Amino acid sequence: MMTTLPGALRAAAESHGEKVFLHCQSESGPVAVTFGDLAERSRAVAAGLLGRGIGPGDRIALAAPNQAEWLDVFFGATRIGAVVVSLNVRYRERELGHMLNQSGARLVITSAMAGDTDLAAFYAGFRDQVPGVEQVLFLGGQEPETGYQVLPADPGDPALAARLDDLEAAVTAASPAMILYTSGTTGTPKGAVLTHGSLLGAAAAQVAHLATTSDDVYVGVLPLNHVGGITCTVAAALLSCSTVALEPAFSPRGMLAAIAAHRVTVVPGVPTMWTLMLADETFAATDTGSVRLAVIGGSNADPTLCAAITRAFPAARLRNLYGLSEVSGACVISAADDDLDTVSRSIGVPLPGIRTRVADLAGVPAAPGQEGELQVAGPGTAAGYWEMPAESAETFLPGGWVATGDMAVLEPDGHVILRGRRKEMFVQGGYNVYPVEVENLLAAHPAVAMVAGIGVPDPVLGEVGRYYVVTRAGQSVTAAELTEFCRARLADYKVPRQFVFASDLPMTPAGKIAKAALRESPGSAAAS
Repeated sequence: MMTTLPGALRAAAESHGEKVFLHCQSESGPVAVTFGDLAERSRAVAAGLLGRGIGPGDRIALAAPNQAEWLDVFFGATRIGAVVVSLNVRYRERELGHMLNQSGARLVITSAMAGDTDLAAFYAGFRDQVPGVEQVLFLGGQEPETGYQVLPADPGDPALAARLDDLEAAVTAASPAMILYTSGTTGTPKGAVLTHGSLLGAAAAQVAHLATTSDDVYVGVLPLNHVGGITCTVAAALLSCSTVALEPAFSPRGMLAAIAAHRVTVVPGVPTMWTLMLADETFAATDTGSVRLAVIGGSNADPTLCAAITRAFPAARLRNLYGLSEVSGACVISAADDDLDTVSRSIGVPLPGIRTRVADLAGVPAAPGQEGELQVAGPGTAAGYWEMPAESAETFLPGGWVATGDMAVLEPDGHVILRGRRKEMFVQGGYNVYPVEVENLLAAHPAVAMVAGIGVPDPVLGEVGRYYVVTRAGQSVTAAELTEFCRARLADYKVPRQFVFASDLPMTPAGKIAKAALRESPGSAAAS
């Protein structure tokens, strides 16, 4: 297996140079980028970075939608041993200030516009808050001195070409490739350091488990600044020489149109994406018959949604995928022969080369069948959090183990049953409650489209469950009705005490429900 990103790209360009790697959008319309094209484009970017004083170990920040230039910069930077700090284009002062300063980024490459926001104007007033940033270049910017078009350079000069070759040869599997800030569903983001080896190790394990080949076509709607986009989609497709239909951002109709236009065979998405896509009025008229793998990951996959996906894609095999930034991508996926019931109740089995165990709160490995924190070890393990040794020691444990923060049970056959986030668990009247179990039940109610639960303080019981509910279009339900629905199906201590009805739920950039934002907002609870 290739152990560096430039090595993997070079191998793909040599074996499948004329094959289309990326179908994507540009300002002038659709663009097809071959493996050979990306190799050439990224080498020109690498030359341009050297010309701007960027070298091995330097951090450059990248904030843009899914587009070819994003990957030009990513592969260009990794060719010379520079490290990409992956950011979401929607980040603003608070997030950017923390991430740019904490990572020590010297160069920022960002979209010139984000919706109606002029980012060139934003950075003009923001630069004094990030003193370490020496340069900002804008994708789509019109100013000659700050437009991205000034970055790529001709690498043909013999001395420059030799320098590029030497730097690429010096990159190893252990070299940092990316600092990816965790999505922050429960707290302040930390910068996971993903290496060349960890990214490719995670991608190779996924390819082996899903048996994807050069005949496959992924739809790329998961953001490239997250492992769902860069590892589970792009790096996996690179290793199998598959094609990616890259969408700038998720929209139900855009995703459906890409599936039909490019005869997509692999559809990765988080639950909210699947929910919105299946509910879109154009779904019934879209040809989705090419899809053979429907992959749901990123957060809990409730049984109702799993059943709906299976009905909507009868020719596809549904696979649950579990992963996290700290392991560079996926580490557990449903087995090839798992039926709907197994996919609905389990996140799957460890990928090739991945070890799993559960440990009690003291860190002692639990007995088989006993609940504990899920810990994993394998080729995707990140190199800790950027310049955060104490936090790294809490998550990255001796022996290569990673503490996931998720509570789970291991079955004798290797399947992993996820109970919920350790930090999301709350204690109501002395009993442990995992919101995910209640969320799964509420999602089965015909009027409920999305739901998220948290524990909130209570003067008598210590904590009680508050559940935020988004109803389906044209449907309505009361707090009393949902309470009775749960009371008939759950132990009494798990029954929600509060409901908040909302038009939508806050999302992280990766498409997960941002429970940290729910905790910060008191809401208007309808007590049961």
